[in-house]
Amino acid sequence: MSLMGQMMQQPLLISSLLQHAARHFPNVEIVSKRVEGDVHRSTWAAVARRSRQFAQAMSRLGCVPGDRIATLAWNGYRHLEIYYGSSGSGLVCHTINPRLFPEQIAWIANDAQDAVLCFDLNFLPLVEKLAPQLTSVRHFVLMVGRSHMPAASSLPNLLCFDELVDLEDGAYTWPQLDENTASSICYTSGTTGNPKGAVYSHRSTLLHAYASALPDAMNCSARDTILPVVPMFHVNAWGLPYSCALVGAKLVLPGPHLDGKSLYELFESEGVTFSAGVPTVWLGLITYVKSQGLKFSSFKRTVIGGSACPPAMMKTLQEDFGVEVIHAWGMTELSPLGTLSKLGTQQLKLPPNEQRKLLEKQGHVIYGIDMTIIDDDGHALPWDGQSAGNLVVRGGWVIDRYYGSEASPLVSVDGEPGWFPTGDVATIDAHGFMQITDRSKDVIKSGGEWISSIDLENIAMAHPAVHEAAVIAAKHPKWDERPLLVVVKKPDASVSREELLAFYEGRIAKWQIPDDVVFVAELPHTATGKIQKLKLRDQLKDHVLAQSPA
Repeated sequence: MSLMGQMMQQPLLISSLLQHAARHFPNVEIVSKRVEGDVHRSTWAAVARRSRQFAQAMSRLGCVPGDRIATLAWNGYRHLEIYYGSSGSGLVCHTINPRLFPEQIAWIANDAQDAVLCFDLNFLPLVEKLAPQLTSVRHFVLMVGRSHMPAASSLPNLLCFDELVDLEDGAYTWPQLDENTASSICYTSGTTGNPKGAVYSHRSTLLHAYASALPDAMNCSARDTILPVVPMFHVNAWGLPYSCALVGAKLVLPGPHLDGKSLYELFESEGVTFSAGVPTVWLGLITYVKSQGLKFSSFKRTVIGGSACPPAMMKTLQEDFGVEVIHAWGMTELSPLGTLSKLGTQQLKLPPNEQRKLLEKQGHVIYGIDMTIIDDDGHALPWDGQSAGNLVVRGGWVIDRYYGSEASPLVSVDGEPGWFPTGDVATIDAHGFMQITDRSKDVIKSGGEWISSIDLENIAMAHPAVHEAAVIAAKHPKWDERPLLVVVKKPDASVSREELLAFYEGRIAKWQIPDDVVFVAELPHTATGKIQKLKLRDQLKDHVLAQSPA
């Protein structure tokens, strides 16, 4: 008979993160740039108290465990209080991306059966428009104080967030929930069909917070001042609201002010050391800082994910501004972190150019995630850095099915069940470093050979005249598909089609060079900041290629 351990049984609960931060880092600041235009200062102790008050307020409104509390909100202290107050009390926090089409927002809220909708002031017109379609929402809560409440609104019984919270005394004890209880729901961006819900548990969220804070992941600590540019409605700001509580870090929340000037001023005034966001955000920040001849005084590292970080951007941040770039990969279904690119002792022995190439990949798994690549028949492919296959993953913070679905999307690898198909095409090298070569729907299949649109985009982004680039497949009578380069030029920059195509020579195999270039004023982006290739393909579906390889 096995000998059992004789240890305390403590469930992994989100409320324990807040209790820890409030007890051991009570005066560490939470700084928020509010929609109202000012800067609000709070602490972990104050957030803990107001989160308990929020839980009490939701109970007073008749909410019961399992009810979904939805948000349409930017990164701010009130949003943070909803995160902890809802999940901690057995409710389910449901962040909705306000950048989605109104019809998608209504569909998501109805699919999740949201009971309460809390929203920032600048979303009042949107919510007033959507309210008749929100069949399950019983209460609308405007995330402001009394002085910013509108004189009139079409919303029935519109409630004031601060008044709701301030009515309660905070004498509330967090319940001891089953750690597998649902804590929050995030929906995918729905680029192919309706969005799908990923339901996270307290356990999965805690494990993700632990792993993401590790030195070879985001390396979060109490010495950091952390500013998540990634929105709290985008996979829970990549878990940073939880990791910051875990380590007791100062947290800076930028609200809706994500332009280069606003971010730079907040970085400098608050001494931000670490940030995280998608490449499009850093494009804006880099452009502003360069145009003003500025430098960063405290900013030392950033995690870039959401879509592939162009090597040129990585080089600029590291060499011009001394900011370490940690390339990362993840997805909503992974809570989201899967890999981060950090070098170990073996990799540090490599020549500098080989180290750089590794750091440009999406990186190495963190403990808690396993991954491999497979062919279309479910057989594992070699980790040689060359064989590209379908990326599959499994782990303690990976979904096993979508919300409301009885069918499991999981697949088998060489007969072993339980792997989640990511929809990405990737290689894995002998060091275990994974590189996304494309989304399976975006890979260009030319004459039976695969061409990575990401590789072609990265080369284009290295050209000094290119601000942003995308590569899509264009129809070809002989080769089926050929790559088409779509470019946004930098302001006042000049570059021709011929110059850009010549820029590829010697940097990639000749047969992979794009056939043509289209210049546009801007590229379409998804609600999460990724280039919307489906829309781009539709816009350029009638484009006739100017030339074809032999």
